[in-house]
Amino acid sequence: MVLGGGTAGELVASGLGRAGRDVALVENRLVGGESPYFACVPSKSLLLSARRGETWEMAVARRDELTGRRGDDPAVARMAEDGVTVLRGRGRVLEPGRIEVDGPVNGGVHGFGDLVVCTGSEPVIPPIDGLADVPVWTSGEALSVPDLPRRLVILGGGPVGCEMAQVYAAFGSQVSVIEASGRLLTAEAPFAGEVLADALRRMGVDLRLGAALANVERKDTGLRLWLSDGGTLDADRILVAAGRRPRVEGLGLEHLGIAVSPGQGIPVDDTCQAQSDTGGVWAAGDVTGVARTTHAARYQARVVLSNLLGQRREADYRAIPRVVYTTPTVYSVGVTPTQAAELGIDLLTAGYDLAATARAAVEADERGRVELYADRSRGLLIGAAAAGLNAEEWMSEIALAIRAETPLSLLADVVHAFPTYGESVEAPLRELAGHV
Repeated sequence: MVLGGGTAGELVASGLGRAGRDVALVENRLVGGESPYFACVPSKSLLLSARRGETWEMAVARRDELTGRRGDDPAVARMAEDGVTVLRGRGRVLEPGRIEVDGPVNGGVHGFGDLVVCTGSEPVIPPIDGLADVPVWTSGEALSVPDLPRRLVILGGGPVGCEMAQVYAAFGSQVSVIEASGRLLTAEAPFAGEVLADALRRMGVDLRLGAALANVERKDTGLRLWLSDGGTLDADRILVAAGRRPRVEGLGLEHLGIAVSPGQGIPVDDTCQAQSDTGGVWAAGDVTGVARTTHAARYQARVVLSNLLGQRREADYRAIPRVVYTTPTVYSVGVTPTQAAELGIDLLTAGYDLAATARAAVEADERGRVELYADRSRGLLIGAAAAGLNAEEWMSEIALAIRAETPLSLLADVVHAFPTYGESVEAPLRELAGHV
């Protein structure tokens, strides 16, 4: 039984079905989950349309075409072809081996042997005075409606908030971003947020960094927002991008002896098996709270699938990329300098400005930088960050180097094509190799 038909659940269910296993997939909304309908696909489509200079109407039409107009009939058909029974409705464990589905079709109580929980995550709406009484979007709503607000305030300067800021600013909205922490992309190396902040400001985005939203009121001309530093903003719509939490409420996991702390994911071991009293319970994707990206969900799903089919496999999260698909792109992988300090790692850092590459001159765009992080004691790369055009493409070799634990001496001997942004890693690699 697979509970949740998002990225991870769909992959696990189809894999088990093709292997000849008896498998059912419980999904209350759309088979395929958030990514193809309300997240990754529509956001990247709008970002591309913005870069192309398309009209908003053209961009929305393209977005809706790519998302299948948010219909999952093709996905359901693929499940049927793979031998998967789709149960529409919300699932809740009643006791070990029995789950209740509340849907009108195929509802009722169903038995199961192994249970794979793939219920994903849900947006966090902060408890701010007045916020519940005014028009608010989550990212999923923003990416599925045709509206283009004249004045948009985005609450949160993380990956989603930054992508949405660039999208709406490019199509003419007056965009403001509120980020209480004082900088964008607080989970990543500081330079990455600085490069992106400069790019957004050049597009006219008003960044309110270091201030929190204190209160919201509805006025005759729209919304009035009061900030903790005494500033104010006027808006027609607020987009909340203040993070997500694993979706675990109401699943009946307590009947399996699974304890989940508030706001946290289902605890899993290296095989993605949940810590339960009964055994045979697995989890993959955002619901684990491990690495909350679509590609990480796919990875965990493949780990679960292998183990369910009798081929032991353990997950390794050292080289899961984290990408913000703005222009310029922000790409990170592995350990950040802050994490290295918390772990007591003797970190070596080497960087290079993209402006020094011939490719930057060719592209007439000197924005960006790359930084590489190595563990001095081991002589290995353990992290990296880059901000630059198409960084998600030319930084993948660094993810491979971290995962494969390729020696710095070997990496420093790699030749890159000229002129490419990939050349930017050569000097930092030589520098790091010379210090270990």
